[in-house]
Amino acid sequence: MVRLLDLGHAGVAECWAGRGEWFCAREWARLLGEQGRQAEALALLDPYLATGWWPAVQPTAELLEGWGRAGEAIALTGVRVEAGHPAALEFHARLLAHHGRAGEAFALLRPHTDDWPLVRALVDVSAAAGRDEEVGALLAARVPAGHRCDSPWCCRALDPDLVIGLLATVRERQGRVDEAVALLGTRGSSSLDGRAQLADLLARHGRIAELRACAAADGLGHAARRLAELLEERGDVDGAVAVYRQTGEGAVHRPGAVVLLAQLLARQGRGGEAVDVMRALCDAHSGDDWILHAWSTLCLEQNRPGNGLAHLDALAARGGGAAEWDLFWIRLPLLAACGRVDEALERARAHPEGCTAYAAPHIAGLLAAAGRTGEAVTVLAEHAPANAHDLAAHLITLGRVDEAVAVLRQAGPRLPAPADVRHGEPPF
Repeated sequence: MVRLLDLGHAGVAECWAGRGEWFCAREWARLLGEQGRQAEALALLDPYLATGWWPAVQPTAELLEGWGRAGEAIALTGVRVEAGHPAALEFHARLLAHHGRAGEAFALLRPHTDDWPLVRALVDVSAAAGRDEEVGALLAARVPAGHRCDSPWCCRALDPDLVIGLLATVRERQGRVDEAVALLGTRGSSSLDGRAQLADLLARHGRIAELRACAAADGLGHAARRLAELLEERGDVDGAVAVYRQTGEGAVHRPGAVVLLAQLLARQGRGGEAVDVMRALCDAHSGDDWILHAWSTLCLEQNRPGNGLAHLDALAARGGGAAEWDLFWIRLPLLAACGRVDEALERARAHPEGCTAYAAPHIAGLLAAAGRTGEAVTVLAEHAPANAHDLAAHLITLGRVDEAVAVLRQAGPRLPAPADVRHGEPPF
């Protein structure tokens, strides 16, 4: 739908918006609002709102808020709260808080201290409501001394690690940073969220020595990344490079740090070093598609497609020459960048998986980039509806809008009928 509008097919969008196509209606209403035709936009959305379907209520409320009609948005979502829709309460409370009614939002959320998404929202609105001390006490009371949960529902969905993280957020907001740091230090050693939150907290407050200590102990790597980012922001590029090099030692175990190092070097105009770093990593991980994809991307960005392709071919030869599609397709953009599009197409089609639905978008992308969009459509059409969105995008590019709409309608929702939609499932 967005593509239809971007390419000037507003008439088609308007037509289908009035014929029960929800995504068309949503985007057309947005466009009408931008044109100052808000009454028409709301009239278009009314049949969907009449069902109480939350995926229609929330975007409408967002439109109203964007038009400066927050009171109407609050009233609209309040109706769904009264109807008991599970997603409405959080959205409604946040909407209240955004518009100077944080006290009401806090009062609505306060009884729901066993529902972690609502407790997160409670923490978010408590500052504006002037209730940080109250919510801090509430959270502190939920952390049993010495207790560790042994199941996801042990503490009625609010396990101590989650509560500690929220309490640390409140303490930081109150200026009690040392308490927040101490709290986060008590979280489970295997808690990825806990390590990340502590590293982010230390970085925000420039506590580099403590962040270095976390990075040294952090097998998951987030603390090292935050330390390197902080050093780079402060102009200490060599220090950031040293952090990644130290973290990435033994690249077999921490390849992510090596990729980040290469990206840092490239950002700083040290592309040759970045390529050398990634080449060594590819040698150690010749079967990992995400690493080879990062290699390909780097070589394209550094205008070295030939180098990238040569190394991929060498790795393939070392592995016996055969490669699954997930590894093989990575070379196609490199071939194209070398001006060898026809060769790329020939090799892709000759691949044992080249005739599959998951290979088709890669082949079609090559064709479209070469200005051969009609051929791209033919390739994707052989595997419809598996690649419906890619196919429709290319059809729209060719001006074959009716065909594109027909393709998309196979998977798109229709106008909902009145039904019990308290749980957000589309009523059709």
